[in-house]
Amino acid sequence: MQIGQLANATRQARLPDRATTEPLWVRILLTSMAMGFVGLFLLVPLAAVFSQALAKGIDAYFGALAHADALAAIRLTLLTAAIAVPLNLVFGIAASWAIAKFEFVGKSVLITLIDLPFAVSPVVSGVIYVILFGMQGYFGPWLSRHNVEIIFAVPGIILATVFVTFPFVARELIPLMQAQGTEEEEAAVSLGASGWQTFFRVTLPNIKWGLLYGVILCNARAMGEFGAVSVVSGHVRGVTNTMPLHVEILYNEYNFVGAFAVASLLACLALVTLALKSLAEWRFKQQLAEESVERGPSYEY
Repeated sequence: MQIGQLANATRQARLPDRATTEPLWVRILLTSMAMGFVGLFLLVPLAAVFSQALAKGIDAYFGALAHADALAAIRLTLLTAAIAVPLNLVFGIAASWAIAKFEFVGKSVLITLIDLPFAVSPVVSGVIYVILFGMQGYFGPWLSRHNVEIIFAVPGIILATVFVTFPFVARELIPLMQAQGTEEEEAAVSLGASGWQTFFRVTLPNIKWGLLYGVILCNARAMGEFGAVSVVSGHVRGVTNTMPLHVEILYNEYNFVGAFAVASLLACLALVTLALKSLAEWRFKQQLAEESVERGPSYEY
């Protein structure tokens, strides 16, 4: 006889007991090392960014953010994220649903392609788009004849951002959907539900917190992407500069207040993203715990 949920709960309940059996000095040492690492590589750089941004006062700080080029960079960053994230959302749901719920030819190839942006350098992905859509690229002459601009324009930035961010939503949903299985969807279909009804009333409620988690990570990467965007943007002030690129230009010009002011805004967005990520993760774990309690212990013979 195998005891399912009850055995898992028992094992999880025992884990803290094992940790407390370690000597006190070991726990203090490990905790101090972790806190020191976080302080050195996270808190100190963040403090340095904000201190440099406010070095010449609050007026200079907000003046740098209110500059026309800075505002254009902020708008372009938000526009890029607003387009790239929904596209990756649709792709991530479709790909994860297909991989987790169906068997088809080329399934392993699709899984490998989803992981491709993790293996390819962002700079390389930007170069690929230049080879495809640049003036000397495969489609460059045709695009030029039809007055279509992709490289050194906003469409190229969006394409590069979509490429480097599209695994995030799918990679969060695939294992979640695989763990949930297909029993609930099959039950809904057997009761007469259509495909869309099954998705919106069964599948989507079960993955909503994992989906939010993936969207938050995707949005954070979209706003902070530098390598691929740098290659395809052309660094045109007020036109194709995103916030990370604008920080680089200002820093190279020794405009440290302006550079760190925009960098501090990116840091604030990152902190907000981290808070939302932690909230979504906590709520997702809480939902799993509630579902486990509602099902109760399961017994398999």
